[in-house]
Amino acid sequence: MAPATPYDHSPADIPPLYRRVAARLLGELRDGAFPPGGRLPGERRLAEHFDVSRETVRQALEVLRRDGLLATDRRGSHVALPGPAPQSPASLAFPVGARSAEPCTGDRTTVAWEPPSREHAEALGMAPDRPTLVHRYTSATADGSGRRTAVTSFSAVALAEVEELARYRGRADGSNSAQLRRAYDWMRGAGLTLHHRDTITRLADTQSVRVVRRVHDQYGRPLEITDLLVDARQDALVYEFTLPAAG
Repeated sequence: MAPATPYDHSPADIPPLYRRVAARLLGELRDGAFPPGGRLPGERRLAEHFDVSRETVRQALEVLRRDGLLATDRRGSHVALPGPAPQSPASLAFPVGARSAEPCTGDRTTVAWEPPSREHAEALGMAPDRPTLVHRYTSATADGSGRRTAVTSFSAVALAEVEELARYRGRADGSNSAQLRRAYDWMRGAGLTLHHRDTITRLADTQSVRVVRRVHDQYGRPLEITDLLVDARQDALVYEFTLPAAG
């Protein structure tokens, strides 16, 4: 048999670009890139991911929507493939590892809209003088020991993608209390897959341990960096992560 040539296939045989994008997106959904019920990134981010226009993405989403594979509400497009809905992992209360296992005198939290530290700015890919949402957390056990402090800086990506975080900008004056325990759930609800990387070091000549946590999404974009200091004389650092079973 003679080998095929480019002329063996007419342009009419090639699906339009938006259908090819829809097929690629569906493949990623079936591979588990986004869990059932999870929210997809916005059209702009999808357009960058597939290297097409936003109009092409819009048409591709409409194809999947008509086939019942996506559902859309005021918060965006959600995966409608069959499967278990994503669970809210209680072990991933923000900030991970900041809360002691012992009774606490009370958590103290604030948020401010200010330039982060130079180290945080570099980790988030931000200009040193550019302000962002900075969260501060302090806790101690009932007898005053086991003190823990955490400072978190969120990236411009996190604030653009996660509506619940962006709402804090208007009241981030450095004095208002802010409970962001569900920050990671909010990120996952926005269609972001979270990758945590912790660096743990003991500070010289002290009983304290420093944990630097960096979180990025499935596209490698930084979402937040947390600097956690723990008085570890009587406490252990315990991190729990719940991962779904394969298949």
